[in-house]
Amino acid sequence: MADPRGFLKNGREVAQRRPVEERVQDWNEVYPGSAGRALLPIITEQAGRCMDCGIPFCHQGCPLGNIIPEWNDLVWRDDWEGAIERLHATNNFPDFTGRLCPAPCETACVLGINQDPVTIKNVEVSIIDKAWDSGFVRPQPPEWLSGRTVAVIGSGPAGLAAAQQLTRAGHTVAVYERADKIGGLLRYGIPEFKMEKKHLDKRLEQMRREGTVFRPGVDVGGELTGTKLRERYDAVVLAVGSTVARDLEAPGRELHGIHQAMEFLPQANRVALGESVEGQITATDKHVVIIGGGDTGADCLGTSIRQGAASITQLEIMPEPPESRPAGQPWPTYPMVFRVSSAHEEGGDRVYAVSTQEFLGDADGNVRSLRLVDVRFENGRFVEVEGTVREIPADLVLLAMGFTGPEKPGLVEQLGVELDERGNVARDDRYMTSVDGVFVAGDAGRGQSLIVWAIAEGRAAAAAVDTYLTGSTTLPAPIPPTARPLVV
Repeated sequence: MADPRGFLKNGREVAQRRPVEERVQDWNEVYPGSAGRALLPIITEQAGRCMDCGIPFCHQGCPLGNIIPEWNDLVWRDDWEGAIERLHATNNFPDFTGRLCPAPCETACVLGINQDPVTIKNVEVSIIDKAWDSGFVRPQPPEWLSGRTVAVIGSGPAGLAAAQQLTRAGHTVAVYERADKIGGLLRYGIPEFKMEKKHLDKRLEQMRREGTVFRPGVDVGGELTGTKLRERYDAVVLAVGSTVARDLEAPGRELHGIHQAMEFLPQANRVALGESVEGQITATDKHVVIIGGGDTGADCLGTSIRQGAASITQLEIMPEPPESRPAGQPWPTYPMVFRVSSAHEEGGDRVYAVSTQEFLGDADGNVRSLRLVDVRFENGRFVEVEGTVREIPADLVLLAMGFTGPEKPGLVEQLGVELDERGNVARDDRYMTSVDGVFVAGDAGRGQSLIVWAIAEGRAAAAAVDTYLTGSTTLPAPIPPTARPLVV
């Protein structure tokens, strides 16, 4: 263990963000230098709070099964190379998860039963930032090639994790991406202020040097059909994500100025990276309404603030969650509590327990306001509260209500894979679809989920593909496809 009395001597401290008035003027990460470097002055004592708990429930809280107590101990002992070795043993991309994961490991921390939990997420990103600075992150090319070929479709976290594992196992791997650059939602869905793309680019360069081939700008299912794909490769991994956005069928939905979040965010990300976007959707000087209270909604909030919105209101149909863990969501589950992201610190209003009745427009067909009503949850459904109807101004409405599954037209239909009852690609306990040699990992098979689950599934699917191609595998398989998180 780390410091035997660390959790008694030291309280929880997290990395301090840059002042709001400073960070909203740029697109850089909200932490000075980076999240990991911001914590370095206090990292030893924070890692030393990890206690000898006997049964580390943080392992079960983390879908990747990160060996958290071990790398906390190594950080406390100032053994950074040992720490990154332990971290990389279970996680290909801690530079991503350390910035983007909501840290279910921390809500499962044993210390968190009656104290503030260990700052696991901050320690994790400190390890990987220190490792990059110290030259501990190196390419790991295979010692020999198997002669087998694998196509990975989609370059998000699941696809990249599967590709890196399979490349290191000796297979020839090509990653296909329909966008012009590799990275999937990591590149065009996640704003710079949450994760600067230099972290993604460093990982992609590592993978190139290991032998992974990247093919961006290819519409698999269009110019490259599913049939041609199966003829060309020995195995295929579908990591296309859950990209069909949930819509809001309310009167006035056809008005101009109402967009899905994933129409708005990729354009803003491109411009923040120096690209030009013709006809860009912007929040500048507009009254912005964001429908949806999750991470995507918070990304829209932070982006709208930086674009200079006149006002921003974020709507959520669920009631405001409590400040502390409710009795019905006991440790070590991931509780639904009131959380404040970096974007929420920066501005905007959050309104809970409301439903949109109608979008109202002007004479030119542009949205001008929303008609809202308060709701309460009764007998399994939302009921409108009488006398609470009101209007709020809205020049730009962003729908951030989640996703319902992978796109069916094109590749999924061409491959002929079966779907489950939720519309995701069905798979067996080896991550294989109903079509021999075609596997699925991440949100395409699991449904919309967390980045840490995507990486875990990519790693596990890679082990299944390796077994399929060679009869056995030495790759770790962290989770079965039926696993569920410790989340209510």
